[in-house]
Amino acid sequence: MMFTLDLDLPERLRPLAWLIGRWEGVGVVGYPTIESVNFGQEIICSHDGRGFLEWQSHAWLLDQETGERVRPLATELGFWRPGEDGTDVELLLTHPTGILEMYYGTMEPAKIQLATDSVVRSPLAKEYNAGTRLYGLVESQLMWVMDMAAVGQPLQSHISAQLTRMD
Repeated sequence: MMFTLDLDLPERLRPLAWLIGRWEGVGVVGYPTIESVNFGQEIICSHDGRGFLEWQSHAWLLDQETGERVRPLATELGFWRPGEDGTDVELLLTHPTGILEMYYGTMEPAKIQLATDSVVRSPLAKEYNAGTRLYGLVESQLMWVMDMAAVGQPLQSHISAQLTRMD
């Protein structure tokens, strides 16, 4: 599905226009401290005319045999904030697990590379120290990967997914 550039989109958001829409797909999550499993994901990325994009992501565990939804896995809410120069970008994320992340990185046409600039954990949150993310539009698919440093482990592969634009 192709996307149409919204003519009301502020100029500074245009390098991120390819993210706007509703995306669905599947991925794999794993880490040395957890078993690798398949998950489903829906991402909604939208704007209201101001200089940021709103980000909502919901993921759920999939039955490893049937592919049916089993239970919720993760939720993140946040904002994409592009810099004025058209190459730098921030991603601010909050998680119901008591973690707040501020990513900073660079964007190119249909590619975004980010690393955590800061991580804030509530007193009840699990140890999480750093992350990197890579988002890209490949053959009209949203592909993304995340590396994570947490629970005594160094930065390493944690999540990858491939999503299709639904609208």
